[in-house]
Amino acid sequence: MNTEAPRIVDPQSDGSEQIDNALRPKLLKDIIGQNQITENLQILIEASQQRADALDHVLFYGPPGLGKTTLAHVLANEMNVNIKVSSGPAIERPGDLAAILSNLSGGDVLFIDEIHRLGTIVEEVLYPAMEDFALDIIIGKGPSARSIRLKLPRFTVIGATTRLALVSSPLRARFGAVYRLDYYDQNALKRIVMNAARKLEIKADESGVEEIARRSRGTPRVALRLLRRVRDYAQVRADGTITEEAAKEAMSLLSIDRLGLDEIDRMVLDTIIKKYDGGPVGLSTIAASISEEPDTIMDVVEPYLLQIGFLSRTSQGRMATNLAYEHLGYPYREKPSQPSLIES
Repeated sequence: MNTEAPRIVDPQSDGSEQIDNALRPKLLKDIIGQNQITENLQILIEASQQRADALDHVLFYGPPGLGKTTLAHVLANEMNVNIKVSSGPAIERPGDLAAILSNLSGGDVLFIDEIHRLGTIVEEVLYPAMEDFALDIIIGKGPSARSIRLKLPRFTVIGATTRLALVSSPLRARFGAVYRLDYYDQNALKRIVMNAARKLEIKADESGVEEIARRSRGTPRVALRLLRRVRDYAQVRADGTITEEAAKEAMSLLSIDRLGLDEIDRMVLDTIIKKYDGGPVGLSTIAASISEEPDTIMDVVEPYLLQIGFLSRTSQGRMATNLAYEHLGYPYREKPSQPSLIES
């Protein structure tokens, strides 16, 4: 299998979807879904504004495509401050971070995507900046080297990560507010798709929008991508209106089933069920069987299969559930219980 081939249901951004930026909400009141988080953020914003102070440092975590970057921009808009955007892999040296920090003004937001990929040396520079709003710079080398502490204006670090466990404990502890973004329900996705269709001037009826929302894997980024592909199909093969029939036909051509599973998802489940009798089977074995990278399966395929209950993780490996058997049309056979190691 070509691991380079893009998946339309991949929640990761491919960097070419500039249209999503135009569809992003600008203020908290425009955000659909994640109600508890937006309510907490509203309190955080109002409290900061009443104190005339910068926002506390915020960390967002959760699967990709759920709006972590969007929320960072919304917070900057609500506070009416500038936002500087970077990412963990892009900040390679302490000097890179120092250059960014020294250009921030009071109240500004520094958004660091994939913050779990910051290097240890860079993190050491970030700690005093977040805690004491100070930047420690070493001048000179050897015995004559000396440290100078520069004061920074009060600013806000907003971090985003899909792998919270990989964020070091000292860095995690310096965030005053930590929020987990979860998958969206179908009603929220339906509203997101309808809103996007209106902004893009796409004709769509309610049943067509519902069909797109159902197959969007609980992820707004996937929903918007599917909306564009179904729009193309309706334009070429239908009368330009996204109907239920047009949406179903477009999804069939894209090999996306009614629950949003694509060929790779089904291949993983097929491998577990048919080759390994439903599991348990190790991640590396599955990856080798379908010629895919283990990280791709763990980060991109597994989260959704776990979310909808088609896969379970055990200490022995991955197992397909009864729901997976039913969805793929295989008869489910109850596994015999493991024999006890202790003789009765």
